[in-house]
Order: sequence, then C-alpha cells, then structure tokens
Amino acid sequence: MPDFALEAAHGADQGRVVIGLDEAGRGPWAGPVTAAAVWLAPAHLTAKFQANLDDSKKLAREKREAIFEEMQALASADNPPLRLGLGDASVEEIDRLNILQASLLAMARAVAALDLRPDAALVDGTQAPRLDCPVTTVVGGDRKCLTIAAASIAAKVTRDRLMARLSAAHPGYGWERNAGYGTALHREGLRRLGVSPQHRRSFRPIREALNGR
Repeated sequence: MPDFALEAAHGADQGRVVIGLDEAGRGPWAGPVTAAAVWLAPAHLTAKFQANLDDSKKLAREKREAIFEEMQALASADNPPLRLGLGDASVEEIDRLNILQASLLAMARAVAALDLRPDAALVDGTQAPRLDCPVTTVVGGDRKCLTIAAASIAAKVTRDRLMARLSAAHPGYGWERNAGYGTALHREGLRRLGVSPQHRRSFRPIREALNGR
C-alpha cells in the first residue's frame, strides 16, 4: 500500500511542498492523454481516506469515482488539506510530439493548474517532465506514494469521464466502456465507421485503418 515515506524523505514533513504526478491514457488509440498533480497534508486527512488511496488500476470504477469526488470536495475546502491540478494533451499534440512527450506536456500543465509552487515533484514511471523544481521518477509510484496514488485516481477518473463525453459525440467505438483502448468493440467500430477526428493517427492500428489494412 502507498504511504508518505518518499514525500517525507523529500522534506514534506518539514514544510516543503512535495507533489505527486501521474497520467492516464498513454495506451489508448483515441482521445487525449490526461495528467494530475496532487499535494496532500496527511495530518489533516482521515486515516480512512488515506487507506483508500491506491494505484487506480487496482480500484473498481465506483470506488475510484467516490475517492475522486472526495478529493474534489477536500480541494475546495477552506485551507484545503489537498490540492489538485489537471492537464491534458490533445490528439493533435500526441500525433505531433509523440505520446511520451505529450504525456510530459500534460503533466507540466497539471502542475501549472495546481496553483501551488512545488519544492519537489514525485512522478510515476521513468520519464520526468520539465518543471521549475527538482523531479524524482518513481517506478511503480502509484503503489508506493500517497500523492502519486491520488494523482493516478484523479487522472484516470477525469479521462474516463472525458472519453464518455467524446463517445456521445462519436458513438459506435465503445469509448464509454473501453476509454479508447483497442478492444474488440473498438476494432469493430473502426471497421464499420472508419477513423474519427479523435483517433491518434500516429498509432499503428489507426494508420493501418487509414490505409485500409
């Protein structure tokens, strides 16, 4: 289970602002990539809330949704014990920059939206965005760090909701269920409907669909 040890090791217990970063949507064939930046003050959060924070992939959709709703409520409180920033990179940016660089751009935008100047950032994975503070990458960070776990939940829920809205505008691909990943339903939608404006043309399955393969 994630804890606050790495944040504390970076000075969070001494008043330094240590944030966690994660993204959702690197693998799908369609839609933007979404990132979240989170700052936590564990001393002012309930033990139950902290115990619920985990890698978003381990949590059922309903639980992720409930945790994210609580995160938003905490972030909007007076003297909030949690701050949340969200950022996206569009399909056009993914195709122009590549998915890695677009993911890092989304992270930088999430930090800019945090309305808090961090002293250090912990990032899930092995690649670091360019920020105005020291950045430490943490492999499996969403399973180790509370702030990264919170960011993983925020990014996942936010992107899933966005893909559900995009599915209403582009029905037939099942994005409300598969979030743009390459499921059988998505493949069938591509076969029947062709490529939509929200598909990532730099991804091989979409290139092949455009070429009639």
